Amino acid sequence: MATECRINAEDPGREFAPAPGTLAECVLPGGPFVRVDTHIETGYSIPPHYDSLLAKIVVWAPDRAAAIARMRRALAETRIAGLGVVTTAEFLHDILDHPRFRAGEHDTALIGSLTTAVPAR
Repeated sequence: MATECRINAEDPGREFAPAPGTLAECVLPGGPFVRVDTHIETGYSIPPHYDSLLAKIVVWAPDRAAAIARMRRALAETRIAGLGVVTTAEFLHDILDHPRFRAGEHDTALIGSLTTAVPAR
């Protein structure tokens, strides 16, 4: 089973508003069965008027539970930071931890319930 997370320069606490800036730190995950597609590196300037996609992280595991565990580890290893930069990485980690997602009983309403709980940055 494969799982993909898209890391965007968006602030979930502000209705996914763009969060541009210059990256002071860019550490991406690695390891077996983890693939990262990206164009960013430390020093990269995220423009405010362009696609906010920074990276796609894809993991593979033999089953859903193992794929979620592997993606949680990959997201925990991900560090993308800079003045004004906020990403969706932590939000995605929260989704992976949600009982409805883990059980495969989620729908798009789950996003709305989580964004209201995220403090604005």
